[in-house]
Amino acid sequence: MEVKTDVVKVQDQQWKEFTLINDNGMAVSILDFGGIITKILAPDRDGKLENVVIGFENYEDYLENPGFFGALVGRVAGRIEKAQFEVDGKTYTLPKNEGEHHLHGGEPGFHKSIWKVVPFENNDEVGLTLTLQSEDSENGYPGNLRMTVTYTLNNDNAFTITYEGVSDQKTVLTSTNHSYFNLSGNLQSDITDHEITLDSSKFVELDEELIPTGNILDVDDTVYDFRNGRLMKDGVTSDYKQNLVANHGYDHYFIFDHSKQESATVREKESGRQLTVITDQPGVVMYTSNNLPEGLALRERESVRYLGLCLETQGSPASIHHEGFPSVWLDKDEKYFAKTTFIFDIIE
Repeated sequence: MEVKTDVVKVQDQQWKEFTLINDNGMAVSILDFGGIITKILAPDRDGKLENVVIGFENYEDYLENPGFFGALVGRVAGRIEKAQFEVDGKTYTLPKNEGEHHLHGGEPGFHKSIWKVVPFENNDEVGLTLTLQSEDSENGYPGNLRMTVTYTLNNDNAFTITYEGVSDQKTVLTSTNHSYFNLSGNLQSDITDHEITLDSSKFVELDEELIPTGNILDVDDTVYDFRNGRLMKDGVTSDYKQNLVANHGYDHYFIFDHSKQESATVREKESGRQLTVITDQPGVVMYTSNNLPEGLALRERESVRYLGLCLETQGSPASIHHEGFPSVWLDKDEKYFAKTTFIFDIIE
């Protein structure tokens, strides 16, 4: 097992790209800029290593990265309605970077910050410890926040991300990674034939601007019922209102039942790859790249709709304005902790 380090020059900046490699040859490449995962090489059923995430061909494109490819996002992942919230009677106003709303922490946010990175290696795993200091009032958020994110890869082809944070004021925080998975390998096909299983019986209703209405819906008798597995393309062809709101697909928060260890499983039969997600988080935003712009220069091909699957494990920003949702509130000096593991293996 090893960690390789490369220098990447982008305009007037100099970034570092770290590659975690296990004894099986599986490799995960990560930038100190945005903590961005640029590439994950995982084996198919024949042992062939191919990339299973979306990444740009040119590193310069990560400077804009409107799709948040591979990035750490925060302070709050997702949309904050009307770009404001109230803490103890005081209103905090955030940048409006998606219509009238605030998305994924604003600019620059976690995804456009240079993180301090320290690699580590031991007998069982290799990894990186990333730290970032987000100052009080940055992008409108209260509190000096210290974030630590740890990426680890072991010889079981398990890739784990842990998030830790502490603020000196009451604030809101829920961070995630915004990788777009595609198990076909090297983006050979889109994800419409990926089979997805979610341990979830409820999801959050969205309005026409993709803002939670405050309603939590049952998945029963809908194409949002992934408990026994279903193809992603069911949402593309559906005329169910919530699929139409999301532009013919999914961009919704699913609340986990936590009735079993695996919160999500994704299978791609052609390659034989399987991705299992284990998390302590209360839910996941599943986004099927319904609004992915076409024609972006990616590592293997130009982008098209439905080319990647995001599984953004996190709390729900709806909890800022509505009762009964998984909370993103963080008290002064309270320790924030979240952990998600992505296991890459072969369909049995």
